[in-house]
Amino acid sequence: MQNASFTLFEPVQRSSCVVFAAPHSGRHYLQEFLAQSVLDVHAIRASEDAFVDQLFEPAVQFGAPLLVANAPRAYVDLNRAFDELDPAVIDSVKSSGVNARIASGLGVVPRVVAIGTPIYRGKISLAEAQERIDRIWWPYHHKLTALLEQTRAQFGQAILIDCHSMPHSAVGRGPLEGTAPQIVLGDRFGAAADETLVAHIHGAFVEAGFRVARNTPFAGAFISRRYGKPQIGQHAVQIEIDRSLYMDEVRIQPSAEFDAFRQCLVSVIADIARLGQSGQELAAQ
Repeated sequence: MQNASFTLFEPVQRSSCVVFAAPHSGRHYLQEFLAQSVLDVHAIRASEDAFVDQLFEPAVQFGAPLLVANAPRAYVDLNRAFDELDPAVIDSVKSSGVNARIASGLGVVPRVVAIGTPIYRGKISLAEAQERIDRIWWPYHHKLTALLEQTRAQFGQAILIDCHSMPHSAVGRGPLEGTAPQIVLGDRFGAAADETLVAHIHGAFVEAGFRVARNTPFAGAFISRRYGKPQIGQHAVQIEIDRSLYMDEVRIQPSAEFDAFRQCLVSVIADIARLGQSGQELAAQ
């Protein structure tokens, strides 16, 4: 299933209560959007979780669906609330209620890319921002909500694995170089997922040879907050992967290590997906 907002990859037979999703790997940059921007086609990709969707494609082999955003994060950020509107980039928006994310330029319609560089020459209209939200944001979240509801109905609970990547500079500079985490799991400090579940995922990455941290520096944002409801058997775990493991961050291209890293990740994906398969104990409720 595919539209302007997302592509849904589904297994031949659903056998897992896990739903994988990649909300920031979209790379369909509309020409009219590029024409609005002061950035070129390369610089505007700084916010993109490039190739994360390709890393997690094997999920369908293990009975789990994969929901992938098509629109880029610089156009609409699916990991923000629909009403996180930035008055500095959207005309006719009141300045009251601006939180730290909006103030930094990272609202639902971002003002800057991840490196803090402005995207636009000026402001866009509120009508245009709303059109993007209606065409991109809502369909993605309607589909994700439906997937999780269907999963809970079928398996008794649902586990959302929210797949992201992080710049190496976010974790790998200074005294942490060489010992910094390569994977960061975010569960909003226990609010978004059961501890037993997170520990299982943590162990799967460690067994595959990765250095893993939890909640620092990324604990999870809107998606984890919206969908992580362990009290009803619905869990959300954000996974951040150091981009230097699989890509050239400057060129935004897969590195020579891409295929080997992707293959290494297959065992982790399989382990996570088995949480929802027959004979495998599910996360505690």
